[in-house]
Amino acid sequence: MHVSLDTMVDTLKAAAESSRLRILALLSRGDLTVSDLTEILGQSQPRVSRHLKLLLEAGLIGRYQEGSWAFFRLSDADSARDFVLGLVSSIRGADPQVERDQERLGSVKRKRQDRAAEYFSVNAASWDHIRSLHVPDRAVEAAMLKLVGKRPFQSMLDLGTGTGRLLEIFSPLYRRGVGIDMSREMLTVARANLDKAGVSNAQVRQGDIFAPPVERDAFDLVTIHQVLHYLDDPARAIHEAARLLRPAGRLVIVDFAPHTLEFLRDEHAHMRLGFSDRQIADWFAEAGLDLEDSQEFEPRGGNEARLTVKLWLGRDRRLLIADPSNDTRQIREIA
Repeated sequence: MHVSLDTMVDTLKAAAESSRLRILALLSRGDLTVSDLTEILGQSQPRVSRHLKLLLEAGLIGRYQEGSWAFFRLSDADSARDFVLGLVSSIRGADPQVERDQERLGSVKRKRQDRAAEYFSVNAASWDHIRSLHVPDRAVEAAMLKLVGKRPFQSMLDLGTGTGRLLEIFSPLYRRGVGIDMSREMLTVARANLDKAGVSNAQVRQGDIFAPPVERDAFDLVTIHQVLHYLDDPARAIHEAARLLRPAGRLVIVDFAPHTLEFLRDEHAHMRLGFSDRQIADWFAEAGLDLEDSQEFEPRGGNEARLTVKLWLGRDRRLLIADPSNDTRQIREIA
């Protein structure tokens, strides 16, 4: 992507200040609040806010609201991210002040992990009970990784990201990852887990799965992992997810096969007791997707009631083709 001379000069001016460069270096490691940055930089809130405003106006960073908190991140635009990452890579490890900032950032991230651990301790018993009813998560994760393949891609969106686990396991493949969840507590858990795993190319945001705060036609891979059974309108969620895919993009859904465990509805807020291949295929078709694969993971051992996990892969029917006459990309719909 090419920019005008004036735009480039404005961008360079915005970045050419020590505190703003320090902020960019910090945001290259993950999303932070004004309070986080104030603590790390040792500067007043008004001063930090002023720097953030200038970086926002230059299009180098983005801002999103999460309840009463405002988080800042590197811009979603590839050209801006590449510019910033190029800048900070040249100063990281070479400047004592930047190194001290990174140490303080580590302290901020440890506090996140402590909050996440507290939330897990309160809810662990409920989650462990449901996990005991089906195949181990790692088996399903391995199947997802195999299904998606090893070829790198541009962008991933995880709807109902929960602990951020899918963003973590796919992080070597995507250039930019985004996770969406309504629960601020779960977002705290996800941020802590991504920090602990050293994943810096993903971010999580608060948002509704039916109206995700992201751009359409922008993601190569969208995932919905163990979320559909909590929704009153799963078909609508699939339709909205499909609108976020790039042409030929893929939607991966993991959920339960049809079952009769009513206690999950009564005690764990499950709205749906599983889904059949026919249901998912019909919903995919209505959303403009083809069902490419369906896999089943039966529970192991015991005669008590158990849950079968299903994995479905859908693909957007559109293809991206190159127009050799002008070297631009165009979208063609397959009949």
